Amino acid sequence: MSRALIIVDVQNDFCEGGALPVAGGADLAGAISEYVDAHHGQFDHVVATQDWHIEPGAHFSAEPDFAGSWPPHCVAGTRGAELHPDLDPEFIQAYFRKGQFTAAYSGFEGVLAPDEAVPTGDRKLGAIPAGGGGAGSAGVDSDFAGSDFAAGDFAASEDAIGLDDWLQSHDVEDVVVVGIATDHCVKATALDAVQAGYSVTVLRGLTVGIAEDLDDAVAEMEFGGVDIA
Repeated sequence: MSRALIIVDVQNDFCEGGALPVAGGADLAGAISEYVDAHHGQFDHVVATQDWHIEPGAHFSAEPDFAGSWPPHCVAGTRGAELHPDLDPEFIQAYFRKGQFTAAYSGFEGVLAPDEAVPTGDRKLGAIPAGGGGAGSAGVDSDFAGSDFAAGDFAASEDAIGLDDWLQSHDVEDVVVVGIATDHCVKATALDAVQAGYSVTVLRGLTVGIAEDLDDAVAEMEFGGVDIA
C-alpha cells in the first residue's frame, strides 16, 4: 500500500494579492512547505492540483455570485495560475490541472500536466509561452486580452492521465489532503477520493477556507467518510 499527499490549489490567485484571495493563503503555502520538508518520508508520493482555466463558461462572471460563478482567476498560462512561490516544489512529483473548459472543484477532475509544463511559480504576468492569448470568456479581463491565444496551447491532450488513474497506477490506497479552499476544492477533492475508494484524511490545520465558519464543510466531509486531523 502506498500513501500520497495531495496539495490542492495553492496558487497565486488564491493567496493574498491574487484575483480571488483566501485569507491566510500565503502563510499556508509556507506552512505546507515546512510540513512536507519535515514529513515527506511518511509519503510515497506528493502531488499538487491547479485550477487551470481556459474558457470555463459561466464559472467566470463579471457579476459573480461567489457560489456557482466567480471573478476570473487562475487563467491558464498566467502568474495567477502558478503555484505560490512559498510552496516549495522539491518533493512534488506530479501536477494535475482542472477546469480548462468548465467549472472544476475536485482534484479528481484534473489531468496530468506534461513534464515540460511543470509549474514553478516564477512566471511573471504576461510572460506566457509564444502564441499565448486571451481566455475568451465574457467579462474576463485577463493577461491574454487582445492577443492571439489559441486554446490548444494550454489544453490537455486527449490521452492525458487523470488523478485517480495516476494514484491507482502507483498503488496508492491512503491519501492526505491539504490546501485551498477548505469549503470548496479541498472538500470536493476529499469527498471524491472517498468515492474512489481511498482512505482519506484532511489536515484541517493545513487548509484555509472562504467562509468565516467552516464547521459545515468539515461536518460534510466527516459525514462523507473523511477523517479530519
